[in-house]
Amino acid sequence: MEIYQNKGDYKLLTSPKNLIGQLQNIEEAGRTCYQSFKGEITEETSRKFIKMIMGLGHLSVIEHSNLTVKFFNVSRGFTHEVVRHRLASFSQESTRYVDYAKSGDEKIDLDRFQIKVVAPGHQDINEKVTLSNGDNVSFKQMSENIAEYYRALRKAGWPAEDARQILPNGLKSDIVVSANFRQWRHIFSLRCDKPAHWEIRYVMNKLLLELKPILSPIFDDFELAGQDNNGLDYYVPKLSAR
Repeated sequence: MEIYQNKGDYKLLTSPKNLIGQLQNIEEAGRTCYQSFKGEITEETSRKFIKMIMGLGHLSVIEHSNLTVKFFNVSRGFTHEVVRHRLASFSQESTRYVDYAKSGDEKIDLDRFQIKVVAPGHQDINEKVTLSNGDNVSFKQMSENIAEYYRALRKAGWPAEDARQILPNGLKSDIVVSANFRQWRHIFSLRCDKPAHWEIRYVMNKLLLELKPILSPIFDDFELAGQDNNGLDYYVPKLSAR
């Protein structure tokens, strides 16, 4: 059994150089609306133009963009939330076709396999709680029991796509997400704010902080607003148009 606490992470599949280049496309699009071309469009002019036009509430021009991110070491709970952003595109690890009794190219070994689970970083996974039957078990033990149930179903002949029904919401998963900059603003406005679930906020905060200097006119208005009861930061945008 492998349990991940505060290990959710991401990888930019769109390079910073590509992202910066897209800023100039946005200025071109915005100036087309007003036929306000004034000399050469550069990285410097695009940053100034985008900050100005977003300040006026004209956010549609930043839709001429795309950012692709791979999230890993996150739970199925994380992925269930992020796919609700319907104006994005998703490619997710499949529990039908990924056999959790198989590791890489190795043969299926029902006696040795491990499932991987994401747990709250602010909880003690070894703390025991009392069940209605009087047993005392921890989160870690519960997860190990689920792994044993999955193993038993597979040994009984259940295929992976049937046995997956017993797997937990905390099962580790990977997902690739693509969206334009305006949609990413919407994602951050919901998932970096205080009401967001701790796991998705933990990962989205890290992504937001990396993107702020790269795409400063797009995300600079997101500011640290405080911490929750578990000490996790939350961010909110200043612009009213999200």
